[in-house]
Amino acid sequence: MAKKKTALTAICAGTVLIGLVTAGGTAANAKARTPGPPTGVREALQEAVAAGNPAVLSYVRTGTRSWHLAAGIADLAAGRPAQPDDHWRIFSNTKSFVSTVLLQLVGERRLSLDDSVERWLPGMLDGRKVSVRQLLNHTSGIYNPDNGTDRGGQQPRDVIAAALAHPPLSEPGQQWAYSDTNYLLAGLVIEAVTHHRADQEIRRRIIVPLGLSHTSFPLDDPAIPGPYLHGYDMSGRDVTGFNPSGEWTAGAMVSTTADLARFDSALFRGRLLRPAQQRELLTTALDSDYGLGVQRLTIPCEDNEVTVWETDGSGPGFTSLSMTTADATRQFVLVATVFDLGRGQRKNPAELPFPDARPAYTTLITSVLCP
Repeated sequence: MAKKKTALTAICAGTVLIGLVTAGGTAANAKARTPGPPTGVREALQEAVAAGNPAVLSYVRTGTRSWHLAAGIADLAAGRPAQPDDHWRIFSNTKSFVSTVLLQLVGERRLSLDDSVERWLPGMLDGRKVSVRQLLNHTSGIYNPDNGTDRGGQQPRDVIAAALAHPPLSEPGQQWAYSDTNYLLAGLVIEAVTHHRADQEIRRRIIVPLGLSHTSFPLDDPAIPGPYLHGYDMSGRDVTGFNPSGEWTAGAMVSTTADLARFDSALFRGRLLRPAQQRELLTTALDSDYGLGVQRLTIPCEDNEVTVWETDGSGPGFTSLSMTTADATRQFVLVATVFDLGRGQRKNPAELPFPDARPAYTTLITSVLCP
């Protein structure tokens, strides 16, 4: 207990908060001319660190003004302060990159969302009549074989095989149920259509054209390009060195808050897809708010409501959230560096509660997304 108290004291004492305004000119000149981030954002990040998150990063944009923010310690062992451009594992935010590539292929008439998975992956689903669309909007009924553990070091086909060995959750198209297996299968469909690796198609079609120079797609390398955040489980163990092979197209990518924000801005501005495919991206499934790799939310503001599109990702050591208004004029990305997949299997999860980052989420939602 004393050791945990000392670590938390060090985190709080070492907390730094950096705001870089990118609205034009040098950072120093811009800071003199431009107001700081929306009300309460700095304080909310500091509060999230004080609650026990070693580091919290955020990118915030309102109109043409943007801020890059960092609070806390990136590496507890070395004591290095977190920086706004630190890399981190984006986990399930990867899914929106995958759905974008498949929608681009649909726009090129190389496949249809209503194609059966069987057409592109013969025998893979053992006769189940699942469409590509049902993979992307999580209505396939295919089981997700996680059960609170990570898939580090596994191969995608092994994860898929484990999922398919389980009875379906429902008939295809009858029920919404989130499953990483859907996006592992989607990655295989990309490869079947293009005859290229899925990570190469994401790089060629999205990363390079958008200039996402700090975004990468590791296949089985546990290292993260520097500078990077370290991620921790609830006991304080450093779990950054994670083999992402089993995550693959469901969640293997690494990025920064600014790069992820640039991708989301381009996606929701309609810069990456043709109009018909943009409409498909934003069409929600059944009674859910989930489209194709993205989720719709309605945010209550003081005088009205605002529709936003959201992606998120959680895995060993990292949890994150990205929100962009429907008109793409306002957005934020937030990442914190504590996450423990095994929490749900503990006899008493309350013994090791997650550090509370909800105040940061709430402040960013109300201060940034509401006009």
